[in-house]
Amino acid sequence: MWKDYSREFIKKNRVSSLSVLAAAFISALFLSLLCGLFYNFWNYEIESITLEEGAWQGRIAGTFNEDAVSDIENFANVKAAAINEDLSDGQTLVIDIYFQNMRTVYQDMPLIAEQLGVPDDAVSYHELLLSRYFVHDPQDASPPLLLAFYLAVLLLVSVSLVLIIHNSFAVSMNARVHQFGIFSSIGATPGQIRTCLLQEAAVLCILPILFGSLLGIALSFGIIQIVNVLADGIVGRHDAVFTYHPLVFVITILVSVLTVLISAWLPARKLSKLTPLEAIKNIDELQLKRRKKSRILARLFGVEGELAGNALKAQKKALRTSTLSLTLSFLGFTLMLCFFTLSGISTNHTYFERYQDAWDVMATVKDTPIEDFTYEDEIHALDGTDSVIYQKAEAYSSVPTEAISKKVESLGGIEELAGNSVSAADDTYTIQVPIVIMDDSSFAAYCEQIGVSPSGTGSVILNRIWDSVNSNFRYKEYVPFLTEEQDTIILQNCDDAATAVTAPVLGYTQEPPVLREEYDNYVLAQFLSVSSWKQIKEVIGNAEQDTYIRVLDTKDRTLTELNEIETELTNILEHEFMFEIENRVQEKIDNDTMLNGYKLIIGALCALLALIGIANVFSNTLGFIRQRKREFARYMSIGMTPEGMRKIFQIEALVIAGRPVLITLPVTVLFVWFMITASYLNPMEFLSVVPIVPIIIFIAAIFGFVTLAYYIGSKKILKCNLAEALQSDYMG
Repeated sequence: MWKDYSREFIKKNRVSSLSVLAAAFISALFLSLLCGLFYNFWNYEIESITLEEGAWQGRIAGTFNEDAVSDIENFANVKAAAINEDLSDGQTLVIDIYFQNMRTVYQDMPLIAEQLGVPDDAVSYHELLLSRYFVHDPQDASPPLLLAFYLAVLLLVSVSLVLIIHNSFAVSMNARVHQFGIFSSIGATPGQIRTCLLQEAAVLCILPILFGSLLGIALSFGIIQIVNVLADGIVGRHDAVFTYHPLVFVITILVSVLTVLISAWLPARKLSKLTPLEAIKNIDELQLKRRKKSRILARLFGVEGELAGNALKAQKKALRTSTLSLTLSFLGFTLMLCFFTLSGISTNHTYFERYQDAWDVMATVKDTPIEDFTYEDEIHALDGTDSVIYQKAEAYSSVPTEAISKKVESLGGIEELAGNSVSAADDTYTIQVPIVIMDDSSFAAYCEQIGVSPSGTGSVILNRIWDSVNSNFRYKEYVPFLTEEQDTIILQNCDDAATAVTAPVLGYTQEPPVLREEYDNYVLAQFLSVSSWKQIKEVIGNAEQDTYIRVLDTKDRTLTELNEIETELTNILEHEFMFEIENRVQEKIDNDTMLNGYKLIIGALCALLALIGIANVFSNTLGFIRQRKREFARYMSIGMTPEGMRKIFQIEALVIAGRPVLITLPVTVLFVWFMITASYLNPMEFLSVVPIVPIIIFIAAIFGFVTLAYYIGSKKILKCNLAEALQSDYMG
């Protein structure tokens, strides 16, 4: 009986059935796409970690012999062990260990250390790789939240889809309230009615879920290929290879089925609870009750406005989900656009704004102190370039309180500006001192630039501190740090404050050399020559192992021209040093490419969600109109003209489409204002690049699709037979 009834209803109500089919298909498509992308992003990150750092899970170091490798491999859970030749030396062996079951790494490694007779601190773990497999130290109170993040996003999307497709089922099921009332009166139980409705949902959704899931996999593959094309040529990146696991497909199907069943179960449960009398009388939310008049619509549009307002109020529960889904779609779309716009503005104020004129080619010479680097002349001889070779070190300085500038004191003192960045004791301040060691010729050129004599040994102090009282971090203003009356400065070893040296001060400046370096706001950065550094390095120490080469072209160059300079620099270094080299223009291209890739992926997801919301509103609005056939037939039976009916449709379309817009735009404005305020950006900068065109297009799409739904629905309503419309429960 129930199968025959369901089959007959599906045949006669093709529009509502197609709405359910589309909802299930879209749900499965979106979930499959999301799961596929998550899996491939996760897999790509693991591949990147493995290529960069290796696939080992545990590592052990000690003074044992090579037989220890065999002993480790005999351990029950160990798959393989190998000596790390790069990290091992004559006294210490470093062994990389690979496990069959990574879940027990943190339990097995201490046992292996005990077996080999080495202390626990000889053991290390590939924590980054293990965290990607959701394995963490049991002693860690704050384990990685990657899995929780994935699950939270999946749950959020599933809930959103339930909200979005719920109405597709509700419209179809509510159309039969009267029929189910009759069934209940002749003995049908609530359980039978629920089962009937859920069976219909299952039959309608099996194929859409399957096809949607397969199409989602295909789209995931396509997006991965697009990302590979966009990111082609980025240095240090490997191509992503599309992978898919059967378990991902099973999870996608299960989540899609669960989402659809929940969406169908909610209205089915509600209908099954109606009493026969309520259902036969059709006094549920489909019937217009006496409500407070819609005064605004009545005043603006007369009788038609009042009727439209009353209808929308009577149907507010049915329309609430549609409004919510469209609001969420529109809100996600606008917030995404505004976020990327603000992010672009922020980026322009940081890296590229600060350093676009500071360097063209940058090389990092590995494990080479600057005093051991002997190619200064060749690098300085590069045609049409300005080069600086430098190394970095760290120290501390004890500065007496009387040396702090009057300007700093007038702003509340160094404690007010720097807070905990500077420590005080016994009328002295301990201040961090970054040291930049420049080759002699570059240091001499810098001294000439700022008007300081480079004669003798000593350093130039960057004498400035951020005025955090009168300026923000986005538009910093600086004031003098010290009084500039001191001819010397005390430099202390970072590890031993008692080990110190008194260094001469050649001069003070607020203009740092043109380097790609960022200095903290509350430090005393110092610049000195290699010759000066050789005299104090044994005391100060704490120098980085790498030497940096900054090459700045004297004029704007194209990527091709900078590539030529990069090639020349490579030819100088490649025979003797290990080094990494960067190209400013190429770096910007790579950065823009990666950013555009992220925008494409996130934008595509937001656009898909927006289309789902619009499609949902379209189908639900169309169903909403068809469901009210008898209501409109009553209006026409008492003399309402087709023009009056069309006016009602237009008013309802205006309200349904306008409500999400009126909700979203103020929320977007508040979000943008909050982001601008939190980022200390100039609002006029955002207003000059606000993405108004795509937002207007989206608003037009909302009104267009809602209007189209009313147009299609109204054509059939206005042509229907009044007698049939007053009797029929079918929506056509």
